Amino acid sequence: MAGTTSSAPPARYDVIVIGAGHNGLVCATTLARAGRSVLVVEAAAEVGGMAITRGFAPGYRVSACAHLLHQMPLAVIRELGLAEHGLEFAATALPTTAFGPEGRALTLARAGVPGEAFTPHDAAAWPAYHARLGRFAGLLQGMLAAPPPRLGTDAWSDKLALAKVGLKLRLLGRRDMREFLRIVGMNAYDLLADEFESSLLQGALGFDAVLGTNFGPRAPGTVLTLLYRLAAESAAGSMPLAQPRGGLGALTLALARAAKAAGVTIRTSAPVERITVAADRASGIVLACGDEIGAERVVSSADVKTTFLRLLGAEHLDTGFVRRVDHLRSRGVAAKIHLALDRAPKFGALAPPALGGRLLVSPSLDYLERAFNPTKYGECPGEPALEITVPTINDPALAPTGHHVLSAIVQYAPYAPASGWNDAARRAFTESILATLEVHAPGIRASLMGCELLTPLDLEREFGATGGHWHHGDLAFDQFYMVRPVPGASQYATPMAGLYLCGASCHPGGGVMGLAGRNAARRVLEQGV
Repeated sequence: MAGTTSSAPPARYDVIVIGAGHNGLVCATTLARAGRSVLVVEAAAEVGGMAITRGFAPGYRVSACAHLLHQMPLAVIRELGLAEHGLEFAATALPTTAFGPEGRALTLARAGVPGEAFTPHDAAAWPAYHARLGRFAGLLQGMLAAPPPRLGTDAWSDKLALAKVGLKLRLLGRRDMREFLRIVGMNAYDLLADEFESSLLQGALGFDAVLGTNFGPRAPGTVLTLLYRLAAESAAGSMPLAQPRGGLGALTLALARAAKAAGVTIRTSAPVERITVAADRASGIVLACGDEIGAERVVSSADVKTTFLRLLGAEHLDTGFVRRVDHLRSRGVAAKIHLALDRAPKFGALAPPALGGRLLVSPSLDYLERAFNPTKYGECPGEPALEITVPTINDPALAPTGHHVLSAIVQYAPYAPASGWNDAARRAFTESILATLEVHAPGIRASLMGCELLTPLDLEREFGATGGHWHHGDLAFDQFYMVRPVPGASQYATPMAGLYLCGASCHPGGGVMGLAGRNAARRVLEQGV
C-alpha cells in the first residue's frame, strides 16, 4: 500500500521513518498529527513488516508471523481511530486450550479455569496466583507507555519517573513488595512448580514465559518475561487474544490508512541503502534506487544492528558503543509453520468456539525444557512446543469454502542448525512438527493440501530482522527498560544526533503493541523537531 505522492515529491521532510511495520506507522502518524511532514519508506512491496497477511498456497492466506493480537493497548487503537480505518475483529477474548497426554485438555479463559480441570490443591491456589501476578503486572504496565528514565542525570523528569516506579513498588504493600522482589528474577519453572501440582497447567502457564524468546523455563528471569506479557495484555483491556478479520495484515493496513489520513507519505518497494550524515548528525537517507532525501530527523524501526551497523555505519560511532550493539543477543529460536487443510482439524472433542481459540502443545515444564535444550547445540527438537491457531474457524474467507488454515508458532528452532537449513533439515523438522500435531489432531496429515515452514533464518531473510528474532532482541534484565537495547540508545535517541529508534529493539520491546513507535514519536517531539 503506497502513499499518494505528487509528480514532484518533496526532497526534504521534517522526519523520515524507516520501515512501515506497526511501530513505524504508529510513530509516523503520531508525528504527522503533531503537524510534522513525514515520509515512511518500506523495503517490501507492502506495509506491515512482520505483521502482514499473505498467501502461502493457492487460495489460502495466513498471518505471516504473529497470528493473534493480544498486546496493543486499547488506548492506541482508539487514539488512532483504527476502527474508522477498517479494523474489524473476527473474534475477541479467545480462550487458551492446552493439550496433554492421553487426550487430556485444559481450557483457560480470562476469568480462570474450569474447576473440574484442577486438582483440589490447584483449584485453591489458582485464584490467589492469578490475582497476585495481576498486581505485579500492573506495576510494569505503567512503565510500558512512557520512555524509560535516564540514570545519572540531574533532569527532574528522569528523577520523577524513577520516583514513580519506586512509589508504585512501595504501594504494593510490604508483603507483595517482598514477594515481587523475590520472584521477579526467578525462573518460571521454579515459580510454577511451587504453585501448582498439575504438569499440564504448569506447562500452559510456562509457555507464556518463553514464547518468542531464546530461553527455556529454567532460565533466570523468565518470570519477568511472563509478567511483561501479562502487563501488555492488561493494557489491551478487552482485546487480549483477539483475531483481526483478514489476519494481522488488516491491522497494519488500518494503521497505514490512519497514517495517510494524517498526511504521511508512504513509499513501498523503497529499501534504504544508507542513512546520510552531515555536520555530525543524521541528515536523511539514500534509497537503493539512488534517490537521496533529506530530513531534520531520521527514525528507524529496523532492528538496532541493522540501523547502526549497516545503514549508519560503525565509522560514525564510538568503538565501545559498536561493541555493545554487536554483542546484543538477538538470535531467534522461534519458527512458524502454516498448513493448508481440506477440512477442519479435530483436536479431541473441542467444539468450534474452542477450536477457534489459542491451542497449546506444552504438556509440562520438562517438555518445554527438553524442546529448548537441542537448540543450544544447533539441533532441532524431536517434540517441539506449539502455539496453534485455526484462523478460518472465525474468519472463513482466509481459505476456500470448507477448507481451513492452521498456523503455529514453533518453540524451538535453531537459527543455524549444524547442517544448515538445507532441504533435508527442513523436511526433518517439518516431519517432527507434523508428528507432534498428529498426536493431538489425528488425521491431520491426510487433510494436508500445502505446507510452509519459516525458520528463524527465513524470518531474517524475508523481514530483515537480524538473527530472525521476533522481538529484535531478548527481553532480559540486561536488555530491559533503561538499558534496552543498549546503554547509550535506551530512550529512543541515539549517539548520532538526529537519529532515533522506534522498533522492537527499544523499550518496551517486541509484540504487536505500537508503544515503542508512540513513545519514540513523543521523544522526537520533546526534542524540538
